[in-house]
Amino acid sequence: MFFLRNLSHTINLHPSYYGPHMKEFLLRNLHGDVEGTCSGKVGFIICVLTVTNISPGKVLPGSGLAEFVVQYQAIVFKPYKGEVVDAIVTSVNQIGFFADVGPLQVFVAQKLMPNEFKFDSNGPCYRGEDQTIEKNGQVRLKIVGLKHQATQINAVGTIKEDYLGQIQ
Repeated sequence: MFFLRNLSHTINLHPSYYGPHMKEFLLRNLHGDVEGTCSGKVGFIICVLTVTNISPGKVLPGSGLAEFVVQYQAIVFKPYKGEVVDAIVTSVNQIGFFADVGPLQVFVAQKLMPNEFKFDSNGPCYRGEDQTIEKNGQVRLKIVGLKHQATQINAVGTIKEDYLGQIQ
């Protein structure tokens, strides 16, 4: 699910960047440092919308660097257990398949698919009565497990419920 979050980030600025264009450099540095990153606690930071505050810089003794705390609003993607999402299948093997939900990779094991799905090594794909799950195909799945780590989030999904599976 997507959220609008108020976050902060600390930026150390070299003395060569002090001057009239310091704010532009801080903003470029903020976008480069945080957009596209993942924090297990916050989720995936999709983009920075607005900067709400830039603290006055504090010069760090001995180095001449200035430390700024930048507060900003960002759109973040944080998946939840039980959430139904659309994904694109990235790889298929005998034990299941991997699918991408934006920046999140979800694994769906064969045991979390309906019993009608059988692995076809010619594809490779999973074939059911009226559905085929293959690489680059679209699927609708339900997240049944999440593991939050410091810099990534891992997920396990299922297609073993009604209205889940291949999107046609």
